[in-house]
Amino acid sequence: MFDLTGRVALMTGASKGMGLAMARRLAEHGANVVISARKLPALEAAADEINREMGRDCVTPMVCNVGRKEQVQALVEQTRSRLGPIDIVVGNAGVNPYYGPTSEIPDDAYEKTMASNVQSNLWLAQSVVPDMIEKGAGSIMFTSSVGAFKPSVMLGTYGMSKLALIGLVRNLAAEFGPKGVRVNAICPGLIRTDFARELWENPEVEKRINQDIPLRRLGEPDDMAGVVVFLASDASRYMTGQALTVCGGSNMWT
Repeated sequence: MFDLTGRVALMTGASKGMGLAMARRLAEHGANVVISARKLPALEAAADEINREMGRDCVTPMVCNVGRKEQVQALVEQTRSRLGPIDIVVGNAGVNPYYGPTSEIPDDAYEKTMASNVQSNLWLAQSVVPDMIEKGAGSIMFTSSVGAFKPSVMLGTYGMSKLALIGLVRNLAAEFGPKGVRVNAICPGLIRTDFARELWENPEVEKRINQDIPLRRLGEPDDMAGVVVFLASDASRYMTGQALTVCGGSNMWT
């Protein structure tokens, strides 16, 4: 049920952290994976690492700034040209350019947050879905956050964008479901990545782990990889429009 042999997967935000772990596991289960981010050297290093581990050329690096529509469209076109029709999409790229009250956010930071975290994923879905409709099958997933489920004085706009992303997932799932295309969101808790370093290096984090996380540890990048393989595979063939929370139990009541 988890065999992805011969399927083409396209990922954004995949040069390190959660994205790299996701790409590795998709390749491990047989997929041919395009990984994208803004910096080619990091992408090439990640692709070389996974290809060596798998003993085959199964990961291809491509540069893309998801905040630019023309680059997202070019990424999809290049993937299709090199590997064929796209079966799996993982929109993992995201930004958080502002830390502070939503009421005080500058316009440019607000617009960048919403464009990169929400609109870019709409562009990605619009570009890839014709391949999936033609096949009558496909899986699209976007990385949201548990921050979508509650307000925050300092990370509120980021959480707003991730809640909007879940709204996008639900609408796309309703629109494309009749064509056989599934769309889901993945909502990580606090994961030990560079992106979240300021949060997990906080001296209060140990107290938070002991009080708020039933599994009593932070998430690791590879903790997110299994759910991606699940959503990409036929094991989840009757699941769409969902927001899967992977948080060690910290948000079980949300």
